[in-house]
Amino acid sequence: VQLVESGGGLVQPGGSLSLSCAASGRAFSSYIMGWFRQAPGKEREFVTAIMWSSGSTYYADSVKGRFTISRDNAKNTVWLLMNSLKPDDTAVYYCAADSRTRFKFRITASAYDYWGQGTQVTVSS
Repeated sequence: VQLVESGGGLVQPGGSLSLSCAASGRAFSSYIMGWFRQAPGKEREFVTAIMWSSGSTYYADSVKGRFTISRDNAKNTVWLLMNSLKPDDTAVYYCAADSRTRFKFRITASAYDYWGQGTQVTVSS
């Protein structure tokens, strides 16, 4: 299983950015796909997740109403649209896949068994 993120960069506060995660190597229809982030000196933090089969989503309170996760089944791609970005959103963002959990979201990094390489998002004026 390979996960490849893209779309990071520098954006001003209040701006928007879209990240993508291209998945390959396995059938993902039963997986839960998540986004995590890690700022310097901090632990990896859950951001959001989506059940590939149903499209059900779950968000951390810190991003609820600002971020949107979605998936494109035909392209095996998960998207993260980030609006109203704040300096506190600055981090390396990681795409992850949970191949073992069914029908509930898990927000700990240890629950996810496949990871992308990460992409930097910097929110600064």
